[in-house]
Amino acid sequence: MFKVLVKKFVNGNLVLQIFIGIVLGVVVATISKDFALSFSILGELFVKSLKAIAPILVFVLVSTAIATKEVGVQTKMKPIISLYITGTFLSAVIAVLISFAFPVDLVFLEGTQQSLTPPDSIISVLKGVLFNMVDNPINALLEGNFIGVLVWAIALGFAMHSSSKETKKVFFDVSDGVTKIVKFIIRLAPFGIFGLVANTVAETGFDTLLTYSKLIIILVGTMLFIALFLNPLIVFLKTKKNPYPLVLTALKESGITAFFTRSSAANIPVNLNLCKKLGLDEDTYSISIPLGATTNMAGAAVTITVLTLATVNTLGINVDFGTALLLCVISSLAACGTSGVAGGSILLIPLACSLFGISNDIAMQVVATGFIIGVIQDSMETALNSSTDVVFTAACH
Repeated sequence: MFKVLVKKFVNGNLVLQIFIGIVLGVVVATISKDFALSFSILGELFVKSLKAIAPILVFVLVSTAIATKEVGVQTKMKPIISLYITGTFLSAVIAVLISFAFPVDLVFLEGTQQSLTPPDSIISVLKGVLFNMVDNPINALLEGNFIGVLVWAIALGFAMHSSSKETKKVFFDVSDGVTKIVKFIIRLAPFGIFGLVANTVAETGFDTLLTYSKLIIILVGTMLFIALFLNPLIVFLKTKKNPYPLVLTALKESGITAFFTRSSAANIPVNLNLCKKLGLDEDTYSISIPLGATTNMAGAAVTITVLTLATVNTLGINVDFGTALLLCVISSLAACGTSGVAGGSILLIPLACSLFGISNDIAMQVVATGFIIGVIQDSMETALNSSTDVVFTAACH
């Protein structure tokens, strides 16, 4: 009987199983908070497992893809990178337009997040990216520094490109082995999502979020507009085909998981698995998906822009067209420097606020507000970022 149940679970529809996990998580948290919190370990184990395997997976797949790449095979990376940059910038522009149409006033908190150290300039962000690129490869793997992992994986791939067939076979075998581990972890997603939902609902409830409902609606509405209108438009202009089957598939199979893990880095294995399922070129997606987790940040650009303009509106600062355009550029660049972990974009808000001469004390109060609404904002942001990686990769297939 037990074997039959396991077989049905393994062969079952993963998305349906995740949905059931979400519903059960909400039900359990509603019935008993303490009982729901006891399941938090399931969510923690799931996220930690994904975060643990993701750097290794990225390193192995990227180095294997380059080392074993046949001469003359095109990876289509240039058009994908162009879509990443275009999508992030246009998302910031849309966030500016919506913020102007629906201005929001913030309620500044008494305390500030004194322990946080946001970057003080765009130069600091770019410097951080450069330093991450030359990080020790072992440290990059241990710390989940995906920029460093990518750089060293690419370097190893090119260095081993002329190696023997036997050596390249070893690359393939290691890649297959790591992929099997990832598939096993992903199959446990329903249990992990159940634990995450139960813990989140039990700890935060819904009362606190009502205070910031208008801000949350603006953020969520903007991200949904980008996911359901801007991204499909970009895909249509690129492919001249109906974009919604692809967009909805990405949202369903990548966005749902990313929503609850709240980490683009943790969702890399999910996206790689989805790209394989869609029949995309592994030489391309094994590079574009890890790259997207660190550079394709439409959701982060929206968060930085909306919260900055909400601060500006609260303080009564006038914003002209040129300054708004500059904010879009800064938000896009800052978003690309966002780490692939939960809450990564929030710390970059003071950087954007400095454009308007807003003091760091006030900006850090906005950061505190960001962490309060993060249970929804960061979840939506990650779902948009991560699903878009697949959408743009598939659009260039």
